[in-house]
Parts: sequence; structure tokens; C-alpha cells
Amino acid sequence: MTLRPILMTLTALSIGGCSVADVTAPDLAALKEPALQHRQEKGPPGAPAGTCWGKTVSPAVIETVTEQIVVQPAEILADGTVVSPAIYKTETLQQIVKERRETWFQTPCPDVLTEEFVESLQRALKARGHFRGGISGEMDARTRAAIRRYQTPQGLDSGILALETGRQLGLVAVERDVQ
Repeated sequence: MTLRPILMTLTALSIGGCSVADVTAPDLAALKEPALQHRQEKGPPGAPAGTCWGKTVSPAVIETVTEQIVVQPAEILADGTVVSPAIYKTETLQQIVKERRETWFQTPCPDVLTEEFVESLQRALKARGHFRGGISGEMDARTRAAIRRYQTPQGLDSGILALETGRQLGLVAVERDVQ
């Protein structure tokens, strides 16, 4: 009977030594982040030479609609008596609710995406609560998922870093108009 209280005390002490803050929740969004290339060989029509571009494709949204169509209207007498009820036909068709859309956006070129740049990007995203994990300097799935989390509320659902996002994070110089 004296062994049980000792075991309970040891268990409580071992559990008490654990810190919940040390446990990092897995970044589940990073598991779904697709592998991608950062540079498009061809940009959109009219893109300046020497610039790098990313592209996202939003699929079309299709909705199936079922409607009841009157084939023959009801025959009703003047006193309201129904002689023959209406005859309906069920028709099902698909409609495009939202068209497929390609979105082009300028990105930093590969020569800019150095290990130091990616480390700065990871720190900037971590400071804003989007990046989970250690600073590695690698453009891995976690980093791309964090980029997506940061850019999506701004209307760009992509794990590719947009040049404008880099500027917002203070990582890419903003060009000034020289007159």
C-alpha cells in the first residue's frame, strides 16, 4: 500500500516538469502546401524583360441547379375548380458561378532569394504570427504556407512570395520615381 503513493508522487513530479510552452503545434497548412517553382520563364504579355513572375490559377466554380418547369399549366374554371392540375418537368443543369481566373504577379527573382533573404522573410512572417517553426533559410513548405497565410487576406492565395508582399514586409526596396 505504500508503493502507490510513491508512484503517484513521482508521476506528479514528472508531469509537473513538462512545459506546455515547449510543445509546438504542427503546421498542418504546410503539409498541404504544394511543391512549386518560383520563377516563370514567361511572364504575362507586356512584362518587362528580366523580371520574374508568379501565376495562380483559380478554378471555375460550377453549381448544379435543379428547376421545376411548367410543361402544361393547370386548367381552372371561373369558380376555382381545378379541371386538370399543372404538369411539371424537372430540369437539372450546371451553371458557372465564377469563371476560371489566372492571376499574374511580380516576384523577387531567384538571385534575390538567398538564404539570408529567406531567413529575414521567415523572421518577418514569424513576428506577424504567420510562420511556425525554426528559422532555416530554406524556402520550404512551412515558409510557403506562411506566405500564403499572409497574402490570402490581401487577395492573393499563393505560396509564392509577391514582390509587393516583400515590400510590405520591408524586405524589398520600393522603387522611387526619379524626375
